[in-house]
Amino acid sequence: MRLHRNLVFTTIDSLMAIFNEGQYADKVVALALKKDKRWGSHDRKFVAETIYEIVRWKRLYAEIAEVKEPYDRDNIWRMFAVWAVLRGYTLPDWKYFETTPVRKIKGRFDELSKDRRFRESIPDWMDELGVKELGEEVWTKELAAQNEQAKVILRVNTLKTTREKLRAILMDLDIDTEMPKEYPDALILKERANVFLTDAFKEGLFEVQDASSQLVARFLDVKPGMRVVDTCAGAGGKTLHIASLMENKGQLIAMDLYESKLKQLKLRAKRNGAFNIEPRVIENTKVIKKLYEKADRVLIDAPCSGLGVLKRNPDSKWKLQPEFIDNIKKVQAEVLESYSKIVKPGGKLVYATCSVLPSENQEQIKKFLSSESGKNFTFVKDVKVLASESGFDGFYMALLDRKI
Repeated sequence: MRLHRNLVFTTIDSLMAIFNEGQYADKVVALALKKDKRWGSHDRKFVAETIYEIVRWKRLYAEIAEVKEPYDRDNIWRMFAVWAVLRGYTLPDWKYFETTPVRKIKGRFDELSKDRRFRESIPDWMDELGVKELGEEVWTKELAAQNEQAKVILRVNTLKTTREKLRAILMDLDIDTEMPKEYPDALILKERANVFLTDAFKEGLFEVQDASSQLVARFLDVKPGMRVVDTCAGAGGKTLHIASLMENKGQLIAMDLYESKLKQLKLRAKRNGAFNIEPRVIENTKVIKKLYEKADRVLIDAPCSGLGVLKRNPDSKWKLQPEFIDNIKKVQAEVLESYSKIVKPGGKLVYATCSVLPSENQEQIKKFLSSESGKNFTFVKDVKVLASESGFDGFYMALLDRKI
């Protein structure tokens, strides 16, 4: 296996931006892939996957390379050399690799792999928190699962096509997929491919959405003709799924604090042919109060630590801080308290997060149910999805009924 200079330089530049300038890995990768139009799919794959791998294993590679933050360019080259050696590349005779201790790298890797914090490459505080909340055994398995590469999963847009038809269309493009039984709207790619370039995507036949995330809209139990409110809609992955389950009938109000996200949702809704979505920016509390007791179904896809989706966002291991998690729990309690009032008597509420921590999930629900606002609700059921059990993202969903 050969290393190509221009691909490696792009990788080094990208890692400098992520580690030293605090930029988000997905944005940096998207930019890197536009750097040279002559690159083929193998080149692009190398750049994207190498950046993500070194971000994912940052702590382990930095320890083996004996470098400390903030990293200079030579430090990043040393970490890259560690990655290349462990991946079985023969290092070319470039000046950056002149002093690379190949045998020592392998020995250090074996030694450090005995310690979970290095083996799974995670900050101490996060490791301690995971053990405290999930216990040693579950956390160890969950961390290992969260360090695997995420699968590419599509959600079929049933407003425009069926799963079988889309599978056949993709098969003609040499994109092979599996149809998982437990996820009726999902297709899983057998090999990674850039599906965004296909006509099927441009025509709105599918969205890219993890299988765990696809469980949420169905859990809400929506029916055509209902009034449904998605209170933290963001760019609308779950909103679009709800719209398809409502068959475009009824009213679907998509709310968010950020207008920029709702603008993205409008574009996606147009492509999807979803016409019953009404975006509303939460500019003040009046926007919420106007809807009190007016909705048949309410989804609170609450802001969270994202500890269930580390495989998709490995850089959040290094961006998250303990105080953020403390603050986000307060926000979760507030949105539950406020947005739950939108549910009308006899309606249903779903609270969901992409976290695996009980303190953000079942403990929030327990606290809410014992509060003044929560007395109007009955707990129906919840689902705790672990990446180590499902193979997909970690997620939580709780279903509550509003008493009549």
